[in-house]
Amino acid sequence: MSAKPSPITTPDGRYIVVSGRLWRAANPALSDEARAGLIADLMRARRAVATARRAGDRSAETAAHAAVDQAKQALGERGPVWWSDGAPDLNRHMIRTTPYAGWFREVGGNDDR
Repeated sequence: MSAKPSPITTPDGRYIVVSGRLWRAANPALSDEARAGLIADLMRARRAVATARRAGDRSAETAAHAAVDQAKQALGERGPVWWSDGAPDLNRHMIRTTPYAGWFREVGGNDDR
């Protein structure tokens, strides 16, 4: 079994590309320690979502989703953008419809999905 390749990151570091779609990357200004703690929080919250779903506990699932959102906002992956140059947030856009389309083709990216 081979490992999944790491997602490609845009040259400006703002997004990763997964299945031809841009997803906002974590704020690079976070310290390694802060990022690791937030990622641990995120994984714990995602496990809580799965546990609540298996148990059929809608209230716990709602709380767990809120914890996921809180961790993702703290990482900079959701909420206000972490860059300050006024560039728009293209999170969740298909890369072929963004200014990154040409770059993605040049690096051999496949956005057919």
